[in-house]
Amino acid sequence: MIPAIDVLAGRVVRLAEGRREAVTIEGGDPVELARRFAAEGATRLHLVDLDGAFSGVPTLSLVERVATAGGLPLQVGGGYRDVEAVASALSAGATRVMVGTAALSPAFLRQAAARFGEGLVVAIDVRDGKVAVDGWTRASELTAAELARRCAGAGVTRLLVTATARDGSLAGPDLDLLAQVLPCRLPVVAAGGVASTDDVVALRDLGCEAAVAGSALLLGRFTLPEALAALASPGR
Repeated sequence: MIPAIDVLAGRVVRLAEGRREAVTIEGGDPVELARRFAAEGATRLHLVDLDGAFSGVPTLSLVERVATAGGLPLQVGGGYRDVEAVASALSAGATRVMVGTAALSPAFLRQAAARFGEGLVVAIDVRDGKVAVDGWTRASELTAAELARRCAGAGVTRLLVTATARDGSLAGPDLDLLAQVLPCRLPVVAAGGVASTDDVVALRDLGCEAAVAGSALLLGRFTLPEALAALASPGR
């Protein structure tokens, strides 16, 4: 279970379906939220630099501040579109960097997978059956399963799969989408739509390595300790 910290203009937010103009939750200061999640038992944080995602220019100072405040392994995404940007984020304190748009380039995939290994996560963000890129503003021609197979062949070690229509929706995860990707046999972190501890358990049982939750935690649908307890409970 990985709590999400999505940041726009220096503040934690949640966006409906990733649309910049559709802020649904204002969650305060990212540094304070990182400290809160660490205190509640998080073992990793998921940071999305929305300004970086929309502009293509990552905010490295944000990575530094959240990594220092949380004191936890940090996976970060948002505007990382070349190998030097990925390297800069790792130097700034991230332990994993999530790359979406650049991953459509086979040459980038091979180079980044070889250079960064476990430090690289390919974000497969899906809208209407196709992989979305450029801050989810444009659709590619690839399906999630096609990109997942390409990643496996290039030596990528981990995927983050998001159903963009469910991001921030609390409508439940897209299990059918995830089932299309899991046959690639890479570890899959699932994101989008998580609304309950039952969702978290269902994702585990499907075969996902972990689940990312944002809106549900900020709105108090469940707490991080409750999710961790559900995952640890016998019979669940």
